[in-house]
Amino acid sequence: MEATADEVDTAVRTAHAARGALADRTVRAALLHRAADLLDEAGEAVIEAADAETALGPGRLTGELARTTYQLRAFADLVREGAFLDVLIDHADPGLTPPRPDLRRYKIPLGPVAVYSASNFPLAFSVPGGDTASALAAGCPVVVKAHPDHPATSELCAALLHRAAREVGLPEGVVNLVHGFQAGIDLVRHPLISAAGFTGSVRGGRALYDAAASRPHPIPFHGELGSLNPVVITEAAAAERAEQIGAGLAGAMTLGVGQFCVKPGLVLAPGGEAGERLLKALTAAVSDTEAGVLLDHRMRDAFLDGVRTRAALPGVHAPVTPGAGGEHTVSAGFLAVPAAHLAAEGPHDLLLEECFGPVTVVAHYTDEAEIGAVLARLPGNLSATLQLGDAESDGTDDTGRGARLLAEVTPLAGRVVVNGWPTGVAVTPAQHHGGPYPATTSTSTSVGATAVERWLRPVAYQNTPPALLPPELREDNPLGLPRRVDGRAEGR
Repeated sequence: MEATADEVDTAVRTAHAARGALADRTVRAALLHRAADLLDEAGEAVIEAADAETALGPGRLTGELARTTYQLRAFADLVREGAFLDVLIDHADPGLTPPRPDLRRYKIPLGPVAVYSASNFPLAFSVPGGDTASALAAGCPVVVKAHPDHPATSELCAALLHRAAREVGLPEGVVNLVHGFQAGIDLVRHPLISAAGFTGSVRGGRALYDAAASRPHPIPFHGELGSLNPVVITEAAAAERAEQIGAGLAGAMTLGVGQFCVKPGLVLAPGGEAGERLLKALTAAVSDTEAGVLLDHRMRDAFLDGVRTRAALPGVHAPVTPGAGGEHTVSAGFLAVPAAHLAAEGPHDLLLEECFGPVTVVAHYTDEAEIGAVLARLPGNLSATLQLGDAESDGTDDTGRGARLLAEVTPLAGRVVVNGWPTGVAVTPAQHHGGPYPATTSTSTSVGATAVERWLRPVAYQNTPPALLPPELREDNPLGLPRRVDGRAEGR
């Protein structure tokens, strides 16, 4: 089933040949809407196939399918509205110093895009997922490298996308599918691939990123790699709602058997009586969590090895021991350690690396200086979470702790959550699912409307005769696009 080099080449050239077919925004929007409809109609079969390959369960996969089709429709609406083209027109003004020429700028598609499916989201971050949807919205054909954990689901979803393309009058080559490890490498190196989107491990993503950068003509590589997603719980928050925070943390770290990219992996919690109450609530909630199945044996082995290695470090103990459940399952748990062990370089640095699965590290701090010392050592993250007390949240706390902690975590993450949990990434225009390296390899988001920007590049036309201008930039605005003309939104 693994694609040969010739088959990868054929897939990429097929995508390249389909570029012109995606030029019409109306047809692109129709493709995205029809793909969503067909996925919904085939929902039972899609969920059954995905569950058989991932054991994520019908409930989780039903929600993921709904998210996937919502994304497709949201990008269809984005395409119809047209603001993502970012049309800017500055008319000539010879009276300025220096004189200004006529300049008209908008964004055009990069070309064929490589998409690397994620293991933990067989729908929403795979063949019909957000990378594919946003690339098609931009006008870029796609070649998807299927994840080896769900090949049948990938084939089924690709067939539905092909059918959607046929039904709206597009060639099937606007979406292509390849399988295999070497195919993934061949894909990112192919000279006709213009950009790539990846969700997966730091090791795999970095290898592909380096390959993209070392090409004779380097290409953008938008990789989502690894994230610790730190949580800071203040003493005031623990005193006010220790039980609520403990239960919420347990739910966030065990959701999906801990296989979400925004799982809280490090928690800075206070010592003392309030901290003990929080730990007790966390222990009870995690202990009540049933064992679950990880996506494949490699991840299970890595999880068990990671937990053993971390638990063996000096000063680390496990109030609830994570580990093997039944023959194929793992049980949830957490490790506890004094925060002082993490404040300086040493063997405990391993606790500052992501461990994929249902485990988190609770680091007990003695004062606010320890919080700052640990935060200062963290790499980039997709999210950072603050659990604040009431006065710290509403600004009536005269210490300014809430604002100070917010300022400390903002450089660490692409999304800052206050008095909530990072799991559950809303698909909405204001969302940002990205962060400093190693969370992502670029400044872009892979969720939300602005994900389309990854697959576009701006081009400006200077003093171009009106008859030669693309329709998007013509004076009479025949496509009815939102535009800024001479610095103002048109119509205002």
